[in-house]
Amino acid sequence: MFATAFNTGDPDAIERVYEQAGVFISIPGNPSTGADRREANARMASLGVPIEVKPRHVYVADDIALLIVDWTIAGTTPDGEEVNIQGTATDVARRGDDGTWRYIIDNPFGTATQAP
Repeated sequence: MFATAFNTGDPDAIERVYEQAGVFISIPGNPSTGADRREANARMASLGVPIEVKPRHVYVADDIALLIVDWTIAGTTPDGEEVNIQGTATDVARRGDDGTWRYIIDNPFGTATQAP
């Protein structure tokens, strides 16, 4: 779901994959929520380069899931800049009453101590 939302480039679509209090860690050690989370995701999506995700592990306990996901944003921006950002995310999601999974914690750089 995240890749589909991200690849629209629409920050509102990306926001819908998070719980209201969901945390996005765009820079290790710097969690963001609400408007800050939306802005951090919007900056990445504004590159205009799609994200590719490959789930490595998905562990589910009742309505909570731990996801380990390899991801890549690689290509050329509309301005001609080459982009190659990648990582292994460690994410936690919860299934809502409507059956939709949403992020509680979105940590795209997993255990990295610094973003590349």
